[in-house]
Amino acid sequence: MGTKAPFENYLEIVSESAKILDLSDTVIEKLKTPNKIHEYEIKISTGKTFNAYRVQFNNARGPYKGGIRFHPEADIEEVKALAALMAIKCAVVNIPLGGGKGGVQCNPKELTQDEIQEVSRAWIQKMEAFIGPRQDIPAPDVYTNPQIMGYMLDEYEKIKGKSLPGVITGKPLELGGSAGRGAATAQGGVYILLDYIEKIGKKPEDLTVAVQGFGNAGYHAAQILHSHGFKIIAVSDSKGGIYDKKGMNPENIFAGKKQFGSIQAALQAKLDGKICAESTCCNPEVITNAELLEIECDILIPSALDGVLTVENAENVKASIILELANGPLTPEADTIFEKNNIVVIPDVLANAGGVTVSYFELVQNIQNFYWTESEVQVRLKKIMLDAFSDILAFSEEKNITLRKAAFVLAVQRIVRAMELRGQI
Repeated sequence: MGTKAPFENYLEIVSESAKILDLSDTVIEKLKTPNKIHEYEIKISTGKTFNAYRVQFNNARGPYKGGIRFHPEADIEEVKALAALMAIKCAVVNIPLGGGKGGVQCNPKELTQDEIQEVSRAWIQKMEAFIGPRQDIPAPDVYTNPQIMGYMLDEYEKIKGKSLPGVITGKPLELGGSAGRGAATAQGGVYILLDYIEKIGKKPEDLTVAVQGFGNAGYHAAQILHSHGFKIIAVSDSKGGIYDKKGMNPENIFAGKKQFGSIQAALQAKLDGKICAESTCCNPEVITNAELLEIECDILIPSALDGVLTVENAENVKASIILELANGPLTPEADTIFEKNNIVVIPDVLANAGGVTVSYFELVQNIQNFYWTESEVQVRLKKIMLDAFSDILAFSEEKNITLRKAAFVLAVQRIVRAMELRGQI
């Protein structure tokens, strides 16, 4: 998250929340300190070794919950910050879970599928004593996916000698995954955006959208918003983006990206006559990721990397609403500039909490051994997201603070209350 380490940003915002809530130094210290850190070295049959982590930050409100990332830069400081933010996120949407995060310091792009499976099973072998459906429930994160969760589930159940599908969420549907999980992060954010648009008296068909990041969250957000009548004028992936002020069809762009490897490669293929015009969009122009962030639009959706909106480019952002589907796409300095410029930021701890909410649904379904339809999942997701947004909006207006500060203060208040009731503070 920009110039400061992610955990420093977390500590700063906890301190701000503590001032508003008038918390004692003892309580603040508890909020800043993880309950447990598990750190191991794992080794696979090819002789490669990797650092493996699980940080269990706070479980006052329920079992630890949070993803496992396979990434070359995953280190204990990053994992600690993400674990803390998971505790906040679960409290923001008021689901009965705490915060945890895991990681393996590796580059899965340089590993074979067999090696990835070995790493997945090795992580479980080291962590199995600390996780479980009522203890700590991991899930996919950066460079991990349902298949990796399948390997982990299998290893855990082999060790325990019984069926325990609730130990992991984000699993394939065939292994007890939940309907609606794939698009949940985007869908949760869209429910909030639609509600906010209605509250300020705007109509989807009058609004333009730029989406940075065209992975799972970015693509689904663009596709759902397009279906509601919003005009998607710019999209990008890691290799760059395209822009057309007349609007584009995200499904066609996604099909082109899938076929040719990137959004811009798909556009070039269209220009070269390799695919028909309908396969991409009208007549877009090529733009960079940096240009997309500063494009003339109503709604900007950063849904890829952290720290992309900074003190260097925040003054150039022309959107009036930012929906944070990525984790930490704004630095605190950028946040301050947006507040000054009256740009509304719907913060990540709320906007992208649809993912963990449907993970919670998956856990509940696993424990009951009774599964819901996609429409049942959506009804429950919409209610949780809109209830959370309503609480945060009201608190933000009452205290005259940003939505981010309101979300953090409410979350900290809920965590502290749970710790008080337990006699921990």
